[in-house]
Amino acid sequence: MGEGLGVAIALASSSIGGTAAAITRYLVVGADPVMLAILRWGIGFLCLLPCALLLRVRWPQRADWPAVMALGICFFGLFFILYNIAVSYTTAARASLALATLPLHTMVVGAILGVERLTARKIGGVGIAVLGVAAALAAGLAQSPPGAWRGELIMTGAVFCMAFYNVLARPLMQRSSALGFLTVSMGAGAAVLVIVGLAKGSFAALDHFTTAQWIAGIYLGAGGGALAFILWVIALARATPTRVANTMTVNPIAATLLAALLIGEPITPNLLIGLVAVFAGIWIATTQPNRPSSPA
Repeated sequence: MGEGLGVAIALASSSIGGTAAAITRYLVVGADPVMLAILRWGIGFLCLLPCALLLRVRWPQRADWPAVMALGICFFGLFFILYNIAVSYTTAARASLALATLPLHTMVVGAILGVERLTARKIGGVGIAVLGVAAALAAGLAQSPPGAWRGELIMTGAVFCMAFYNVLARPLMQRSSALGFLTVSMGAGAAVLVIVGLAKGSFAALDHFTTAQWIAGIYLGAGGGALAFILWVIALARATPTRVANTMTVNPIAATLLAALLIGEPITPNLLIGLVAVFAGIWIATTQPNRPSSPA
């Protein structure tokens, strides 16, 4: 029941994350990648900190703070700068398709670090889900922007940051709490981003933001930043890294639907076929086959 609930929470997180990809694509013409990351994690941290203080969460142990902060800088800083650069080159759907390879990266990293044992069922489920995403978006690949391959390449490389975060975060959370860990790691990443943004002059873009862009930016931080990752770390505390990461395959579906509404990115007929394959893959990877009972 704990694993199933963890996967359900991760599905909600990944869906919100998919909408954040479309919002990022909407905002990318008005702000650089660093500013977009500051909006997402600066606002996200400002939402998280009061909640953590009011709930009196258990903070990471003193000895764990360097590791927690390093993971936060790697993920909330480096990963999302690369994420925003990738989205500037390609569509929200294609960027999210590259991000949907996260389960494969997480399985590899988990196996290398000896955290999680691979099984044929997990590998098969992840493979079906990722192929489902590919089928859902294949019809739109020919209409991709010029040079879009750069975006997918950057995103694929950046996914390793999230894979290591997924695998290494769980023991640190178990020694503290999901919300305490998330607040410290996100705060560290946001602090580095603000320093980089000040040095680059990224904040100047805010002077030209319209009301619609501010609304989108606030959603990016409160929804795509705080809420999505509260759900994500809760899921990581309840389920294995690969099973949580496997839900990332719904991310491009949500990104495609919202991007179609916001900026007119096309929805293909393959989307419905892809949806079936995605959820079939998630079910296979997150359930165990019934074993026949032994005779008395």
